[in-house]
Amino acid sequence: MSAEFVLEMKNITKRYGENTVLTDVSLSVRPGEIHALLGENGAGKSTLMNVLFGMPVIHSTGGFEGKVLIGGEETHVLSPHDAMQKGIGMVHQEFMLLPGFTVTENIKLNREITRKNPFSRFMGKNLETLDEKSMSMDARRALDSVGMNIDEYTKIHGMPVGYMQFVEIAREIDKKGVKLLVFDEPTAVLTESEAAQLIKVMRQIAESGIAIIFITHRLDEVAAAANSITILRDGKLAAVRETKNTTIIELAELMIGRKGEAVVEADDRTPPMDEIAMKIRNLYVDMAGEEVKGISFDVYKGEILGIGGLAGQGKLGIPNGIMSLYDAEGDVELFGKKVVLGDAGAVLRSGIAMVSEDRKGVGLLLDQSIEDNIVFTAMQIYGEYLKKYGPISLKDQAKVRSVAEKMIKDLDIRCFGPTQHTGTLSGGNQQKVCIARALALHPKFLFVSEPTRGIDIGAKKLVLETLVKLNREQGMTIVMVSSELQELRSVSDRIAIVSEGKLVDILSPNASDADFGLAMSGIKPSEHKEKGDGAK
Repeated sequence: MSAEFVLEMKNITKRYGENTVLTDVSLSVRPGEIHALLGENGAGKSTLMNVLFGMPVIHSTGGFEGKVLIGGEETHVLSPHDAMQKGIGMVHQEFMLLPGFTVTENIKLNREITRKNPFSRFMGKNLETLDEKSMSMDARRALDSVGMNIDEYTKIHGMPVGYMQFVEIAREIDKKGVKLLVFDEPTAVLTESEAAQLIKVMRQIAESGIAIIFITHRLDEVAAAANSITILRDGKLAAVRETKNTTIIELAELMIGRKGEAVVEADDRTPPMDEIAMKIRNLYVDMAGEEVKGISFDVYKGEILGIGGLAGQGKLGIPNGIMSLYDAEGDVELFGKKVVLGDAGAVLRSGIAMVSEDRKGVGLLLDQSIEDNIVFTAMQIYGEYLKKYGPISLKDQAKVRSVAEKMIKDLDIRCFGPTQHTGTLSGGNQQKVCIARALALHPKFLFVSEPTRGIDIGAKKLVLETLVKLNREQGMTIVMVSSELQELRSVSDRIAIVSEGKLVDILSPNASDADFGLAMSGIKPSEHKEKGDGAK
């Protein structure tokens, strides 16, 4: 008698040191079903798949607790190659193809078909000749199974990304003994018609008896393709649902969920909307993995505008593009004056400052003192904190020390003094030094990108309280970009949600979990409600 489930992951717990990233998570997938795996960034999806595929990062960090069963038998997956031998494959979001090779060569890579020749009969298998005709026939069958008419001898280089995604799938289909395929955000790079074709192909694969784990953030695709759904939240199992028994609204609520009390308590107020501080129209940003595709919105003077969305959807591209760290085009005005995109110095001189999400790579000079970090950009852009002696400029040490001590006091930077090296500070205090550097420019407008990334909960609270204080007491207009929705809801007057490089909606921080979940999956809540909330 065959097993009911092709895969069972039972009570999986994974820790990295003292940090528990998965807690007692279970996942069961039947043969021939499409099982969606949902969750926000950081929910635990990738870690769970790393466990399934026996990734080195799991084994080298103490392994995991729980059991993995394939076909009803407990199994120890030692490596990705071992997973493949056991019938588990993956269609990656990041293409794993060799550009200089043909479609056939990519599909048959490491599984080439060879035939004997006079040399190999004496010298061994390594001198066998590639059986290109048989390999081509296999590739053709695999391509036909995913509806691809492309010639099997075409090289990957220069091929449209949608075609490459289907070649990835064809490669997995061609493998013998495949029982389960994991599709990791497979429609992220596809057009609408290609995505529809992919879902059709997934159904055909499932009908052949192969199970599919479908990882996606697009809830409408889950409703269209999946038979059942597992939702993770904060490294724990939030729910398991049959698609026919749920709705997109419920899935959105389960994905987001309430994550406890607000990180900080900012007073409720009517969002200030008297004067536009920044007008953004038709902004495009070419930032790898965070492209922005024609976004338009306004930021009002004196507000904290949050920008949220899943990783890789474009939210980080907005501040990085406006600050000219990446190529950008569009129209941006600050208090009615045009901002010249492409000239970082001009942007800073216009009155815009930014606290980068990459505080170690972009934001800080870790081997320099706190005081030098605070004044560095202002010295470069405005020539502040310098004494001029004819053609020679020297640092005004007294003025530098004075402003550093004031910033340390105002922002409560925990340190031994302004001469302490920034690299020796805790993450939260390093982030405060980044804020101090931005404030030393005396900006009219402040971008703050992922301000709490990589710091502990106590430091998060202090950083967010600092931003609220700057806004409430000094009237600073702030745009805060964050992957932490609850933090955005704690401090923001309004929250813009970005998906696939476009603005989906601007919501109140008090909007429902369902509205945020829908927006983060690319669906405007008001439009979805007009159509009805059924999952099917």
